[in-house]
Amino acid sequence: SPSVLDALSSVDLFVMETIPNTNAANFSMPKASLKTMLTEDELDQVRALTDFHVMHLDHVLRMKPWLLAVVFSQSKPQTPFAQDNLLMRSAEDYRKPVQGLETSQEHFGVIDGFGLDEQLLMLRAALNLTQTEKEQGFEQLMALYLTEDSDKILALDAKITGANLPKALWQKIRIKLLDERNILMTKRAILFAQNQSVFIAVGAAHLARDGGFINRFKKAGYTFTRIQK
Repeated sequence: SPSVLDALSSVDLFVMETIPNTNAANFSMPKASLKTMLTEDELDQVRALTDFHVMHLDHVLRMKPWLLAVVFSQSKPQTPFAQDNLLMRSAEDYRKPVQGLETSQEHFGVIDGFGLDEQLLMLRAALNLTQTEKEQGFEQLMALYLTEDSDKILALDAKITGANLPKALWQKIRIKLLDERNILMTKRAILFAQNQSVFIAVGAAHLARDGGFINRFKKAGYTFTRIQK
């Protein structure tokens, strides 16, 4: 929107979760293949979803299971036009420096720390989702995004993502992906904001509740004003 672009053009620095990195080591298993980890029925599902998401099967079979779970949970093929990437391109058009709150090693290392058995549980949960379930979940999330209520967005995201996972694994994912990362990322974001104006782009789930960005910035003495549409 014009108000967002106006804000972006006025700052000294654009900050996102992590700067995109195409290093294959972030995405692939160096010496393993899903061919030896999944049943033939599961591999058939992988082949079908690989075609749907317009990916190369050889690459998919070497992808880390957790990352493939993220891709296969989507209701439509991914594009380069994710919101944070679009904002980054706009920042670059305005000749703003771009900084990540995490290094790519930190960003990908969070779930790389999960065991292979845990990652396969994530992948199997994604394979068990029907296309209808994915589309309904996406539509529900988009409807909540329009309300701009980050707490409700986080609650629905947790309901959708955690529905097919063992409770203990989902709790571990939530702690590692949200709670612990929020502590680190907000510390760095606040440091960036101390001596310059910054535009910070993170996922809505990182904004919510006591441990989220909004509350942590408030505790650091910042105030919030909603951007007018």
